Amino acid sequence: MDKIKQLQERKEKIMLAGKSVREDINALIDENSFVELSTFSFSRNEFYGEDAQGEGVVTGFATIDGFPYYIAAINPQVMQGGVSDAMCDKIFKCLDSAEKNDAPVIYILSTKGVQIGEGVSVLEGLSRLILKAVQLKGSVTQYAIINGEVYGQLAAIAAACDFTFFVKDKGVLAANSPLVISAKSGVNLPAKEVGGAAALNKANIASFVAENIVEVKGTISKITELLAIKVADSDEMNTVLAQLNEQVTAENLMNVFDENTAIETGACYSPEVKCVLGRIGGISAAAVIFDKEGGVMLDACKARKIKDFAEFACCNGLPFVTFVDCIGICPCLENNNSLVLKEITELVNVLDCLDSKVAVVSGKAVGIGYTLFAAKNMGYDCTFAFANAQIALFDGAQGAEIEYSGDKSADKAKLAERYAEENSDPVNAAKNGYIDNIIEPAFVKQYLAASLQMLLK
Repeated sequence: MDKIKQLQERKEKIMLAGKSVREDINALIDENSFVELSTFSFSRNEFYGEDAQGEGVVTGFATIDGFPYYIAAINPQVMQGGVSDAMCDKIFKCLDSAEKNDAPVIYILSTKGVQIGEGVSVLEGLSRLILKAVQLKGSVTQYAIINGEVYGQLAAIAAACDFTFFVKDKGVLAANSPLVISAKSGVNLPAKEVGGAAALNKANIASFVAENIVEVKGTISKITELLAIKVADSDEMNTVLAQLNEQVTAENLMNVFDENTAIETGACYSPEVKCVLGRIGGISAAAVIFDKEGGVMLDACKARKIKDFAEFACCNGLPFVTFVDCIGICPCLENNNSLVLKEITELVNVLDCLDSKVAVVSGKAVGIGYTLFAAKNMGYDCTFAFANAQIALFDGAQGAEIEYSGDKSADKAKLAERYAEENSDPVNAAKNGYIDNIIEPAFVKQYLAASLQMLLK
């Protein structure tokens, strides 16, 4: 028997079975950089009576713009991407190698669930794999690309990742089949309206929506560079942002980042809270910008979004910057009977673990909005406030009156005087040493860059 010819025939069969997924991998990586692992793995599915070429997943390592990554790409051409115990084992080996070599992981996911006929063994495989992905969180950066329909337990992998990309018009993610979810909910919805990025606006999973995998490649490359090279040369340290003196908006605040470095993650959900990675004066930082006229009110989803982002900053040694325009917790029945307080206490725990924090009160810092995102006793190293900012216990005189409406002994006139807008300026906080400086908005980048340089360890 000609072993060389046999090898060539087997390889040709495997390549044919994984043609589309290999094209996706090639679109993501540097040309000819992919080194495949466990190429000739296959197991037999007795239910279908056929082999699962390559276990239905392609794994290996490659580079993107010179940086190394491990890749696990499910092949939807093999049994519709059906998950098996053997597939889980192959991905697990890939993750184990990524951990040993301290390299990021990229999952390309497209699966409609487990392979029929697998039995309990696939549940054991999934438990091993999901546990490993969760254990890697905080030590190895993980990216998930939802490149098709992803249903079942493997959807939990996306939730464990630091960043999840939904490929436009293709990506759908759901813990169960959308048909089952629709039927149980008494509606008849297309899959995209059940598990598309826009439909998952409270799930805190969809980090980005990308046109294609080439766009995903560009974003992953920018994130990796920010994390790998934390300090870069910059000639933008002394930039004056004159437009901020005219109008303080989230759009104008985005200009504090060096040109072409800002990456907003999670814009699909809780859009009033912008979580942005980028460079400020050449220094990599993670920033939260509150974006709503009159100030943002916190709910469980917003608090969780900030907590997850702060946790990522903490695990990757990034300074954390807040542009505060927050007026406390949303006062409604739904929010009161939610996980908002639990999420806030978990956020406090993460904030305490951050090495360096800088706060800029750009709008209102009212009540817990000040406590969480600007208070010295919350560990903020530097706290600045714009000249037209407001810092107070309540959101204006009317808010104070409402809060004390049940207290007949409260002097409404005195409340109105104390919480009048002109008495809520940052000068009162600065008098007590809680604000390091009151600044013109135009010079905020200079203050931030200088502070971040000082905080470098």
